[in-house]
Amino acid sequence: MDHEKVAASLAELGNSHRLSVFRFLVKAGHDGASVGDIQKGLGIPASTLSHHLARMAKVGLIRQEKHSRTIVCISEYGHLENLIGFLQEECCAGVRIAHEPEPL
Repeated sequence: MDHEKVAASLAELGNSHRLSVFRFLVKAGHDGASVGDIQKGLGIPASTLSHHLARMAKVGLIRQEKHSRTIVCISEYGHLENLIGFLQEECCAGVRIAHEPEPL
């Protein structure tokens, strides 16, 4: 994953509403959640939620699928794994993380 994509994704997650939505969708699992369920669960107004979802979809954090008349949002777990991997490899290289055991 290149620096620009990582920066764009992290910038979107830097907003507290989008971070809450993303956490909600990650917890929803691979089936995702409808826009209505997200709105009810987080108490975010529909127009505001639509704006946040569009921004998250643009950088690849989520995808949206239309099921009949319902829009379902699904976390892109592969994208999340790539972000975490990038941070571990690029930002933590050579640094022992606290939970890692001491080398023998």
